[in-house]
Amino acid sequence: MAEVVLFHHARGLTEGVRRFADGFRAAGHLVHTPDLFDGILPESIEAGLALIRELGDERDRRADRAVADLPGELVYGGFSAGESVAQRLAQTRPGARGALLYESCIPVTGEWAYGPWPAGLPVQIHGAEGDEFFGEDLPAARQLVELAGPELAELFVYPADAHLFTDSSLPGYDADATALVLERSTAFLTRLD
Repeated sequence: MAEVVLFHHARGLTEGVRRFADGFRAAGHLVHTPDLFDGILPESIEAGLALIRELGDERDRRADRAVADLPGELVYGGFSAGESVAQRLAQTRPGARGALLYESCIPVTGEWAYGPWPAGLPVQIHGAEGDEFFGEDLPAARQLVELAGPELAELFVYPADAHLFTDSSLPGYDADATALVLERSTAFLTRLD
């Protein structure tokens, strides 16, 4: 069994994020889904990004508090804006077992980087080919796979055309692509056991 912390996207801790986490639970994994917005569900991605800007560093402090009492040996996962929180913790909190990065990826070199990718840390990155947000992050995702190496890092691009395609409670949901994301992610978690 893997223990996972899954961070929500800019629309908040939606029912779709909860259902995705339930897919991991059904496979026998322990999953935590902290609500970094304290119950707020923004009406749009833009409104969510505005809330993230308003929260500033408080969002990271909330994430740090959410994991403070959990063991270090966690898999960190996050969707879109939540991916940055997951990636930061995977790269900087000792003991990380893996990272599941959905619909976004932060560069591991340059001014936006949290530092180098930790040696030996496995990662999967998932995104939609028609997603303009993920399209901007695709070079960073490819760089991460190249730097970590194919034995540790995998990049999957799906024929979906919307951002947040893995969230069953939002209009851009793609059931077929999400089923494949869950299958691959669950296999990743199983390999970590």
